[in-house]
Amino acid sequence: MTRDDRSRGVLGALALAGSLVGGAYAFPALAGAIPGLRPPLGIADRTLSGSGYALTFDDGPHREGTPAVLEVLAARGVRAVFFLVGEQVARNPTIAAEIVAAGHAIGLHCDRHRNQLRLSPRAVRDDIERGAARIAETTGAPIVRYRPPYGIFNASALALVRRNGWRPLLWTHWGRDWQARATPESITERLVGGAVPEGSVLLLHDADDYSAPGSWRRTAAALPRVLDQLDRRGLAWTLDV
Repeated sequence: MTRDDRSRGVLGALALAGSLVGGAYAFPALAGAIPGLRPPLGIADRTLSGSGYALTFDDGPHREGTPAVLEVLAARGVRAVFFLVGEQVARNPTIAAEIVAAGHAIGLHCDRHRNQLRLSPRAVRDDIERGAARIAETTGAPIVRYRPPYGIFNASALALVRRNGWRPLLWTHWGRDWQARATPESITERLVGGAVPEGSVLLLHDADDYSAPGSWRRTAAALPRVLDQLDRRGLAWTLDV
């Protein structure tokens, strides 16, 4: 069996029952085992230009975590993409607006943070539409990109995202900063300890509503170290995703 055969077999197993599993629990690990493996069905995990790096944050806005991250980014002159959660935007509308006012880009993560494989097509559609409306109304910025909770699409979500003309985006590197055992050192090592090619998309979280309590503190502490590593490698940030 060739490497390509193995890749197709893995991807076929992930697409069972009309569902497509990607991101958090599949592709970063599989990509390490199968060089060159990319998400199927046109789901993106690189910058549009294939150059620079995109720093992305999921699960916010958060009352404490998002301002902490914004402060580090402002001090370093870096812009990032924040994939927002509708229910958190409703709780923290001022912070959501501040993200855009500071020059960062946004994307839709969800309205409520649930695994799509456990939802009906109608529930997925309602969640996406409600989240998009809340975020656009609060921030004044249109939705142009989408990343599902846990990095897991189902067929209904992917179809709706394509009809709306949004870009479905996963990532190439993750810090696993949501875990209780994560430290600033482990986050930095997982995210940028290995190769970070041009076009990489990096994933962190600026909130702890769906992860280990206080995890945002470790993310904020790791962020300057991550940016130092990227600077040393000569990589420039981009919002082109």
